[in-house]
Amino acid sequence: MDEKFIEEMKTQLIESRNAILANLIQKNADLTEMNASENLTDYADIASSFTDQQMIETIGLQDANRIKLINSALLRIEEKKYGKCIKCKKEIPIDRLKAIPYALKCISCQEMDEKRKQAKP
Repeated sequence: MDEKFIEEMKTQLIESRNAILANLIQKNADLTEMNASENLTDYADIASSFTDQQMIETIGLQDANRIKLINSALLRIEEKKYGKCIKCKKEIPIDRLKAIPYALKCISCQEMDEKRKQAKP
């Protein structure tokens, strides 16, 4: 795989990670401010506040998972393993990496895993 492409992906991964971290910090500050300023007087307000907090936490968990994937991709770059499928060891197509820079698997292996997950009860 072309070194220039890998450097571009590394830059993109770092920028994505920084953006996610900044977003998480802002969400945390917003949640803290929301909790401090709320004067909940009825059950509807309490339920709405609880739902908002759960949504923010869920988004935070999704972002945390993306950070793990990004860090894993950055580690694979350091280890010279970036762009290779972790299952079949074949090269992941560049178009897939452009779309999902932290992709772990080639399209074929990813599809097989998804079919297996859907088949499980």
